Amino acid sequence: MSTMNALGEGDVQTIAPEMPAMFDGMKLAAVATVLYIIVRCLNLKSPTAPPDVTYQDTPLNRFVIKFCPILSKEYIPPLLWGKSGHLQTALYGKMGRVSAPTPFGVRKYLPMQDGATATFDLFEPQGDHQTGDDITMVICPGIGNHSEKHYIRTFVDHSQKQGYRCAVLNHLGALPNIELTSPRMFTYGCTWEFAAMVGYIRKAFAQTMLVVVGFSLGGNIVCKFLGESQANQEKVICCISICQGYSALRAQETFLQWDQCRRIYNFLMADNMKKIILSHRRSLFGSNSTKIEEADLSKLYTATSIMQIDDNIMRKFHGHDSLKEYYEKESCVQYIYNVNVPLLLVNSSDDPLVHPSLLTIPRTLAEKKQNVIFALTQHGGHLGFFEGAVLFPQPLTWMDKVIVSYANSICQWEKNKPVCQRTQRGRQLHSCHPQTLGKT
Repeated sequence: MSTMNALGEGDVQTIAPEMPAMFDGMKLAAVATVLYIIVRCLNLKSPTAPPDVTYQDTPLNRFVIKFCPILSKEYIPPLLWGKSGHLQTALYGKMGRVSAPTPFGVRKYLPMQDGATATFDLFEPQGDHQTGDDITMVICPGIGNHSEKHYIRTFVDHSQKQGYRCAVLNHLGALPNIELTSPRMFTYGCTWEFAAMVGYIRKAFAQTMLVVVGFSLGGNIVCKFLGESQANQEKVICCISICQGYSALRAQETFLQWDQCRRIYNFLMADNMKKIILSHRRSLFGSNSTKIEEADLSKLYTATSIMQIDDNIMRKFHGHDSLKEYYEKESCVQYIYNVNVPLLLVNSSDDPLVHPSLLTIPRTLAEKKQNVIFALTQHGGHLGFFEGAVLFPQPLTWMDKVIVSYANSICQWEKNKPVCQRTQRGRQLHSCHPQTLGKT
């Protein structure tokens, strides 16, 4: 006989009194688990702090730290999500910036010796610089980026308002509406296009001094460019590199790891590179190409990592025999010790693309070279550095502010020197009396 039949008509089936309490306990446990995951993923318990700044105690560095106070002040990201490096990086990747302005510029075209055509956008200042001098920021964006990206537009607009002329390189092949004129596109460390842009600025504006700025891959390119030759440092008063990895050879192993979802980022970047390369398929894989063959195209379709694309496609643009050779020769770590102008290197501890082991390179450099300052923020992700109170970020980021503030301090340092001590064409003119600092 079933249990239901065993019950009389007047009997009522009841639930044990401990059951509701058990259900409530399960609900509380589920809520607690979700909250724990949110707190862990969003890193809400992480305290805010000023950047960890490494530098030698020199008059120049003391001056910079004093007159660039953002380097010693607390960086405060948006409370609810800004302490997550993944969300900072994702917001930069999807939106670039909030309410990005549209600065007006003129596009320049520079023919290269190999038949390629370099392009850059030139933006004039919207006022006088605080020193009264003519100063141009020469800017190299991140991988596959160009002057139309929101984070570049935001930075250019901010710099223009501070009295800087801006020249922004468009990586070869990055602009969707500009066809390649030779079977070659940008690579991890090729400095040819950036050198052509700098050369144009030096000739067109003979009195201007240069502030060199590089973002991510662009940071590698500008540091490599300056270190390749002392002549490249002529008329350069300082350089700022943001969120670069310094050594592609050391970084390649970390991109195969699942730690910080780095393997997923690797796949996403590879997919983006595929789209850029395939958009120029006719130029790169046509009959005029002598370096890239159709067989390489099939390997491109199946590639799931940046390293596979670099090995099958990118290294061949410059005739490197192996991936190891390509990474060794195109990484700035081989050249950065030759950079003698004031150099600010900025990274974030929670950058999911740059493994912490790579940060020993800039830290060691700052410990050994008097011209280098290394600033490591606790939060910011990869090219994020959003600021804000609780939820909504501000249009201008900490990254934008620190670049301009550092550049201003170096420009003021140069202005305060006696004329005979000022940097001219990358070297001091001649000796004279000790420097005297004026008011700022």
